[in-house]
Amino acid sequence: MNAVEIEEAVSELAAAPFDGGEFPFAFLAAFGNRPVTIQRLRAGSGNASDVEGGVLQRNNIHMSVCAPGAVSQTLSALRASPKTAANKVKFVLATDGVTLEAEELGSGEVLACGYPEFADHFGFFLPLAGISTVKQIKDNPVDIKATGRLNKLYVELLRDNPDWAAPERRHDLNHFMARLIFCLFAEDTGIFLGTRLFSATVEQMSDRQSGNTHEVIAELFRAMNTKIKDREASNFRPWADALPYVNGGLFSGDTDVPRFSRIARNYLLHIGSLDWTKIN
Repeated sequence: MNAVEIEEAVSELAAAPFDGGEFPFAFLAAFGNRPVTIQRLRAGSGNASDVEGGVLQRNNIHMSVCAPGAVSQTLSALRASPKTAANKVKFVLATDGVTLEAEELGSGEVLACGYPEFADHFGFFLPLAGISTVKQIKDNPVDIKATGRLNKLYVELLRDNPDWAAPERRHDLNHFMARLIFCLFAEDTGIFLGTRLFSATVEQMSDRQSGNTHEVIAELFRAMNTKIKDREASNFRPWADALPYVNGGLFSGDTDVPRFSRIARNYLLHIGSLDWTKIN
């Protein structure tokens, strides 16, 4: 698994209802462990833990799901366990489903966060998948999230609009994606006035089944290509008129927009929920 795939798997795990019995195995699966490896740990033959409720994977991680409020105490027990040192563990992790604490033993770096937020720190654990972490990923995991979600949106749009996959139209799709990225960045950095002006308008004005998402986006693009003094004669929908004119030519020319399936619309809204001020 690559970093994008791991981020997606960890995000799904963090968003799902917490299951203490399954968490250690789901966590390992999210970092690319094979089913046969996880099955051995479940059966106990590959689990060398000496901590109650613990799961230890040699050369990787020693973790435990603990009673409510006992996270710090359990992390200390994992760190002090003779099995942790004997099995050359890189990480210890404890969670009660409310908070999560972990430590990279080699560096002494510690992670402490609410359980639902641990997906935002997936870069901390990438060595578990054999991926050497770099400071940029640890400090800016939202870059990986954005990359993964934009890629999924791109693939879904091609699936729904096969004509856009033709060589003569691929530039159009790339141009469309550039316009989207600008809008998402602009609404989070103050270029657009208002909170999530672009993505919130798409969410509010498009059908949940996505029958008209392309029409809503096209109208927003048309507004951004029209100077304020020319708006009155252009018969804009009121919700589109709130968007500013964007000079520089990004929105000039054809405002054709690919059709969005319900899945593609959801990808776009998820992308819009990211904090684009943190994306490089």
